[in-house]
Amino acid sequence: MAGPGVVNAPRAGIEEITIRGIGVIEDAVLPLGPGFTALTGETGAGKTMVVTALGLLLGGRADSGVLRAGADRAVAEARWIVPDRGPVADRVDDAGGELEPIGDGAAELLVSRTLSAEGRSRVAVAGRSVPVGVLQELGEDLVAVHGQSEQLRLKSPVAQRELLDRFAGAELAAALAEYDAVHRRLLEDRAELERLTAERDGRAAEAQELRIALAEIEEVAPQPGEDAELAALAERLGAQDELRVAAATAHEALSSEDVGALDALSLLVEARRALERAAPIDPELAALAETVASVASLAADASADLASYLAALDPDAPGRLEGVQRRIGELNVLIRKHGPTLDDVLATADRGGRRLLELDADPDLLDALVERTAAAEGEASALADRLTALRRDAADRLGTAVTAELADLAMGTASLVVDVTTREELTATGRDAVQLLLRAYPGAEPRPIARGASGGELSRVMLALEVVLAGTDPVPTFVFDEVDAGIGGAAATEVGKRLAKLATTSQVIAVTHLAQVAAFATNHLKVLKGSDGGVTTSTVQRLSGDERVAEMARLLSGLTTSDSALAHARELLDLAGTA
Repeated sequence: MAGPGVVNAPRAGIEEITIRGIGVIEDAVLPLGPGFTALTGETGAGKTMVVTALGLLLGGRADSGVLRAGADRAVAEARWIVPDRGPVADRVDDAGGELEPIGDGAAELLVSRTLSAEGRSRVAVAGRSVPVGVLQELGEDLVAVHGQSEQLRLKSPVAQRELLDRFAGAELAAALAEYDAVHRRLLEDRAELERLTAERDGRAAEAQELRIALAEIEEVAPQPGEDAELAALAERLGAQDELRVAAATAHEALSSEDVGALDALSLLVEARRALERAAPIDPELAALAETVASVASLAADASADLASYLAALDPDAPGRLEGVQRRIGELNVLIRKHGPTLDDVLATADRGGRRLLELDADPDLLDALVERTAAAEGEASALADRLTALRRDAADRLGTAVTAELADLAMGTASLVVDVTTREELTATGRDAVQLLLRAYPGAEPRPIARGASGGELSRVMLALEVVLAGTDPVPTFVFDEVDAGIGGAAATEVGKRLAKLATTSQVIAVTHLAQVAAFATNHLKVLKGSDGGVTTSTVQRLSGDERVAEMARLLSGLTTSDSALAHARELLDLAGTA
């Protein structure tokens, strides 16, 4: 359905939504497209189920309670037109999906979400199964949903600051990113400084303990493997008498100094001579004589070695043993304190030396951290001042622009004041507190919109804000769930005009119960409620011509055949320029 809002509308947004098994909707297709789509229908027909389905497609919480009675699953599918380059395309590519190019820099994105009766959820983006978090990330760049929950969120100081920052645009976003980097560094330096300061006494005590331990080890100066070598030496020194007796006995048996003694060497000499005398008779004995001569030579060498061994035995072994045992005792003291082995003692000395160097550097590190933290605080403070200046400038411009919009929304005496106050504390977003205040009439005291605006006024303030923001930070699609709640008459007509204005730069989808709002839609969908054996079923129909006039008449008076109601409906459509 063509209309004045479509001509300048960008080709971006939701082309079609398919809903199956959600609430009272058994199976329905919503043809959307660019411009302003109004969604109307009788109470209980299931208009809000459309918003519910969209919420699922944007990664909202899956609740099996949304399933239609008797259905085994609920399905929400949407076909989006998106730029073929940019954040959305990049995120789809990261998820492994693939957009379908359609020309003119645009592409088609298919998204579906299936919810089983058991509560399991399955998500597909561009033909690829993905986690539900991908939908949430995509939704941030695709759709802004406004309903009662969003009105509540707008009352929070955080949401109000985010809204002002969004209006302030690229310059503030760049300044905020620069501040964020400095603030993160400041928090890290502060945390490290607090940790070192809190641990200072403990680290000083650790350093003192290390100095004592290293001094003890250094005084003894153990060497690798020294304990094993000393143990072996102590065993030899303690057995000197036994070793002397063994060596002397062996030497005496081989080569006795007693005249006429029958020692091994004498007997071997006698044996060699006997064989040599008989060798001329049998040459074989000559070979045996040579063997005996070799044995005698070995015995002589052994005897000489034993004599040298006996001469080398330390006559002062008891004195040396005492010194060795004393050294072993010193090593054992170190092993008991820093062991359980001598290798552990040496490792302790090595690690302890490096750790002591680190601990001894604490004072210098603390001084450097103090200086670095002070510098970061100064830099963050200067950047926070810049954020404050940018926000206050943007606050004046935002208040003026929204006030002008409110005048066109039948709130001509009201004005919006965007108050920016500063605090001492540096937070993640600077030191500013932002509050949206509504002045009911000139001279009145501005009051926070949470307390100073009725539900209908708050809806109009939100709409005015979005119209203004669309000029600096447009969103492809806006969804308004009964933004006209609590208003009527001229105010409702102005809301319709503002939605139509917003639709010249973004796709607008509005669930409404007011003819004055629906009249400005360039695409009018009606949720039809039927009943089959006691089971309510709803479908969606695109309206045009007389069908749309009849629906407008129903919205105006509850009557679809009254001549006066139909005439009023046609007049309203003519006024809106969408007949």
